[in-house]
Amino acid sequence: MSYAIRAEGLVKRYGDMVALDGVDLEVPAGKVIGVLGPNGAGKTTTVRILATLLRPDAGHASVGGYDVVKEQVRVRGLIGLTGQYASVDEDLSGTENLVLLGRLLDMSRRDARARATELLEQFELTDAAHRPISTFSGGMRRRLDLAASLVGRPQVLYLDEPTTGLDPHARQEVWGVVRRLVADGATVLLTTQYLEEADQLADGITVFDHGRVVAEGRPDELKRRIGGQTLQVRPTVPADLDEVGRILAELTGSAPVREVNTGLLTVPVDDPMLISALVRRLDGAGISADELGLRLPSLDEVFLALTGRSADEGENKNVQNTVAERTVA
Repeated sequence: MSYAIRAEGLVKRYGDMVALDGVDLEVPAGKVIGVLGPNGAGKTTTVRILATLLRPDAGHASVGGYDVVKEQVRVRGLIGLTGQYASVDEDLSGTENLVLLGRLLDMSRRDARARATELLEQFELTDAAHRPISTFSGGMRRRLDLAASLVGRPQVLYLDEPTTGLDPHARQEVWGVVRRLVADGATVLLTTQYLEEADQLADGITVFDHGRVVAEGRPDELKRRIGGQTLQVRPTVPADLDEVGRILAELTGSAPVREVNTGLLTVPVDDPMLISALVRRLDGAGISADELGLRLPSLDEVFLALTGRSADEGENKNVQNTVAERTVA
């Protein structure tokens, strides 16, 4: 397998605080790897090292086969970076922002303008191309941010919490853009606290906690790792709850959990064929159900099991990121 990113034993300290404590990471070419972790887990610090913005105190990493410390110029020629906050100039138009970036990348004025036109069309921003960014919606700004990171046609794209603060519709727009980029052959390293986002986009997931990698694998692998499937039933008639609970207990050997407000009964199962037996029992008892099915644990449940914290439960908003920003500046 060809890897676009490889890191081994990355360590980064800020005084007595250890931001990274021996991180290993591999990202296959042409795939999306989601990096999850609470605030302060080391996600953004890792991205900054891989983007040559920070030097690790120990360990090594390569992007496209080039060392991020010894071959920084070559690495920068391969990558694009979209950070957590909009990096475009609000006083300039979309076209002016992209042309400026093209010129900074040593493109001719003609080539920079052609690339800007191409990207604005790709990201469905042509109609707003000449408007100041200050008039753009949140979703439009993030799409322009992504477009800006692609001016140099990077092979590897770092998306550091790209949909932070966006409404669900704008988030869906960004997801569509990411899918198109990967379809065109890009490799994406995605850090996010939206677990649905990782579930939607990532081919593989790496979970960080306290500067270490605590788990990695495909989303379905991680879900199966913390537990099997759950059988869920919601009777149409609330008066049937007790009888359905009794049937579930007989079939599974476990007492189901009842959600008082919703009338949903859930019970862990090892044999997915039990659902067929349940349907027959309910039919024989003349009981109908509004909801009936099997599900794996959600990524939220995986995250909580692995870290002991929910995805949006953080420490004081990522202290090491603030230190890193001052260091880079």
